[in-house]
Amino acid sequence: SPYAIRDYRAVNPEYGTLEDFRRLVDGIHERGMKCIIDVVYNHTSPDSVLAHEHPEWFIRDAQGAPMPRVADWSDVVDLDYSASGALWDYQIDTLKMWAGIVDGFRCDVASLVPVEFWKKAREAVEKVHPGCIWLAESVHRSFVVFNRKQGITAATDNELYEAFDMEYEYDIRETFDKYIAGEQPLSAWMDMLGFQEAIYPENYVKLRYMENHDMPRIAGLVPDEKARRNFTALLYFLKGTVLLYGGQEYS
Repeated sequence: SPYAIRDYRAVNPEYGTLEDFRRLVDGIHERGMKCIIDVVYNHTSPDSVLAHEHPEWFIRDAQGAPMPRVADWSDVVDLDYSASGALWDYQIDTLKMWAGIVDGFRCDVASLVPVEFWKKAREAVEKVHPGCIWLAESVHRSFVVFNRKQGITAATDNELYEAFDMEYEYDIRETFDKYIAGEQPLSAWMDMLGFQEAIYPENYVKLRYMENHDMPRIAGLVPDEKARRNFTALLYFLKGTVLLYGGQEYS
């Protein structure tokens, strides 16, 4: 999967070179836009550079083999941020490297990486790229509860706001999905929007979306085009910023 990263500091040759990427970002900037990249810091591919060079930085099973903490993620192995301060330094130095090129980071499954790491990383990156954008892929409430029951530390959205500018709205997405499925009234979702306003910092920013790469296409869930357009328009009136996933505009 694209989330089984082999080398945090390299460009996949199938996509080109680092210089190709620099030219791409320059072109984005020339058009008045910003570029953020995905940061997958909870896990790597089993054959990653870090797995070869620093096997001591990984979570291990009873037999001593590197493992993912989430069993469904069978193509990755998880990093252990309690193992060594050297891992923190390596990861932060990597972010500083990319911050010299891009404008921000979308941090994959940020809830499973220690908040204290993100805070330290943000402080270091700010010296390289002031105003760098930090977006957390925070997770469903049920996923936080599931991990905690397994003894895995999982940060709440409130905790993540100590380090991040924006977060995914998975905290209330399950309620919206139940509305779409006819299992709950729309008012239940509206109540959750009010709940967000009550529990987060006053200047909180949520990433609003109808779909993303981990979700079914909204066209498959909401067949009526007018309803899809209305839902999409509604996103722009909610507190936060909007993600339009590639291809959604054609549905």
